[in-house]
Amino acid sequence: MIPVRPIRVLHVLHRMDYGGVENWLMSVLRQQDRSQLQFDFLVHGKPGAHEAEIERLGGRLIRAEDPHHLWSYRKRVLEVLQTHGPYHVIHSHLHFYSGWVLRAAAASDIPIRIAHSHTVAPPEHRWWRRSYAGLMRHWIHRYATTGLATSQPALTNLFDNVTDSRWRVLHCGIDLDRFARCERDPAMRQQLGVPLDARLIGHVGRLVPEKNHAFMLRIAAACPQAWFVFIGDGPLRDHLRTMSQDLGVSDRIIFAGARSDIPELLKNMDAFLFPSLHEGLGLAMVEAQAAGLPVIYADTIPRDAIVIPELCRALAHTEPAPVWAQRLMEAQVPTGLDPYQRLQGST
Repeated sequence: MIPVRPIRVLHVLHRMDYGGVENWLMSVLRQQDRSQLQFDFLVHGKPGAHEAEIERLGGRLIRAEDPHHLWSYRKRVLEVLQTHGPYHVIHSHLHFYSGWVLRAAAASDIPIRIAHSHTVAPPEHRWWRRSYAGLMRHWIHRYATTGLATSQPALTNLFDNVTDSRWRVLHCGIDLDRFARCERDPAMRQQLGVPLDARLIGHVGRLVPEKNHAFMLRIAAACPQAWFVFIGDGPLRDHLRTMSQDLGVSDRIIFAGARSDIPELLKNMDAFLFPSLHEGLGLAMVEAQAAGLPVIYADTIPRDAIVIPELCRALAHTEPAPVWAQRLMEAQVPTGLDPYQRLQGST
């Protein structure tokens, strides 16, 4: 039987760096009663931006080898469960790889084993990747006691059989008070180097292919009256900087890097651009609505991310960049709309 307090949870994910999943977990960690609930984090690779705060809040960071080394990784997970446990819950955020993690957790008699789907993985055409996904999904069905997903498409993508009573959608929440406290501040634009009278289009997301930054740069080229700020970091940073120079828009593009002051930055934008190729939910789009921004987004984004419909307008990826640019320039907040009040009413 699980003791009343504290319930010990081991979260398994790549890194505790700035990102939608990680920021959501941090908001939960900051608000939880640590006498009732204890979070540890099993992570891989380089240290992430949230690690110091996790330790200040009483959490523990545990490192593991590259998960691509399947057998050594499983050995490490079993070692962690034995030496740092006992854990009452293991919560894996690794999509298909959760099957491997939960199999190890079942061998260690962890009573509650959660697989969490945060994305919609595109179809695999390589036979060995399809075989891997099939095996992992089989192990998730066998070893998970609960399955969570950020949206209905994310649920279907990972769990396939959505009629199983173990699987359900759980939308990631945000701290609305952070947005209520923020105001538009000319100093923020000065810090970014953006003219005070310029129309500023923003995006928040890692610099990875699925976020579609290359298309955003083509939109910027078709939108010479506006400035653009990209908040986030990732492996495409240098490529995108070079592309912005080739397109002649580098003087109007701000690569702001990974930031912790997202609400403050959003409050100083005029519109939000979100043309991702695929998303599990699109928490950045929800945050943009909390900041009161009109959002132009791709019609591939799950409808779960549309909280204030009056602020959101969808376009297809097949629409040319000039059409996206025109919609961004036209986008306005409806008169009398109070985003904070609307979002409170939807919680």
